[in-house]
Amino acid sequence: MAQQATPVRTARLGRTLGPEPATVSAVVLLLPAGRETSARRPSAVLAAASVRTLGRGLARAGRAEGLAAHVVHYRYSGWNGGEAHLAQDATWAVEETVRRYGDVPVCLAGLDMGGRAALRSAGHEAVNSVVALAPWLPEDDVAASPEPVRQLAGRQVLIVHGTNDERTDPELSFRFAERAKKANRDVCRFEVHSDRHGLRQYRSEVAALTADFVLGALFDRGFSRPVQDALAAPPPLGLRMPLAAGFGTTLRRR
Repeated sequence: MAQQATPVRTARLGRTLGPEPATVSAVVLLLPAGRETSARRPSAVLAAASVRTLGRGLARAGRAEGLAAHVVHYRYSGWNGGEAHLAQDATWAVEETVRRYGDVPVCLAGLDMGGRAALRSAGHEAVNSVVALAPWLPEDDVAASPEPVRQLAGRQVLIVHGTNDERTDPELSFRFAERAKKANRDVCRFEVHSDRHGLRQYRSEVAALTADFVLGALFDRGFSRPVQDALAAPPPLGLRMPLAAGFGTTLRRR
């Protein structure tokens, strides 16, 4: 009896989060967390849960301007070393977005390993901005090349990290941001004082900061004053910008 061929795994875009706009003029792709090594297919429900709420909020905030938000469902749970499967799937998702919606700007927004995937995949010409929340940016292998930053040139980049994160080292995201800032001045990083990996203590502030950045980047709205200051400030000031309690309740723009 002939053996059946093993089906080829494919990544996919989840359905549009929140109300779908009448006309899509920009897209944010949500990249969930993952595992360092795993050949298993991630649970669609569990993997998406970490970014779905954020995506719905972004979709609501940008619906009038035509923002669509999708969760990216990976082929594998793991980053898997040099295979960098999550980054491969992020690049595929951008290409699928262009195929589906045409020439629209794309923001990659990722959490944990999804943050690394977002940063790594930013070189696609459709990507205009990146958000990396508590990104996993290891430096364990001294023989390996450092995480690349040249692909970030020409993109607007926001990194957010809790100072008490025990799963992904905030100091490593600061070091990455330092290198990235040399290749691209439009990089800023906010520190969430005393918050941990899930950024739950200041969830509303992180959501407001992300929305301000994403909508400002995709629709050229301009950013709130704290984001403007963070982008303009030289290192280390603009890369250790404290996220103020209550951010989002009294935003003032120029």
